[in-house]
Amino acid sequence: MADKSRALRAILLGGLIAGTLDITYACVFSYVRRGTRPAVILQSVASGALGKSAFDGGAKTAALGLAFHFLIATIAAALYYLASRRLRFMITQPFISGPLYGIGVYLMMNFVVLPLSAIGSRPKFPLPALIGGLLIHMFGIGLTIALVTRKYSR
Repeated sequence: MADKSRALRAILLGGLIAGTLDITYACVFSYVRRGTRPAVILQSVASGALGKSAFDGGAKTAALGLAFHFLIATIAAALYYLASRRLRFMITQPFISGPLYGIGVYLMMNFVVLPLSAIGSRPKFPLPALIGGLLIHMFGIGLTIALVTRKYSR
């Protein structure tokens, strides 16, 4: 039972921290770069399921986008945790495996999830957005999840 509790804590805490860092980055970056309000960023997440109508849904679709965002972050944490049960270097080498995992998450989101979503295609990112996106995925998501997983795997 203690192992299940530790696994659940690793997954939930990893998803919560990584999700918080990622959505904070997205909101701040988009506001500074284009003046985009955080609600619009959250609606853009919901648009993956709802399409363009997400932008007409106000606070409800923004809240749905936030829920989707944390669901995705928690799934990313769960996948890392589960993989680390077989691939022990994911626990012993978090500063290598975490950023590599973050790159994998970035590639999966941009080349698989987004094209299959109601958005229908991968948005084109200017170089600053590409670099920022890779860095937040490597360190805010990948490394965070790896360090939390290591903490709860001892």
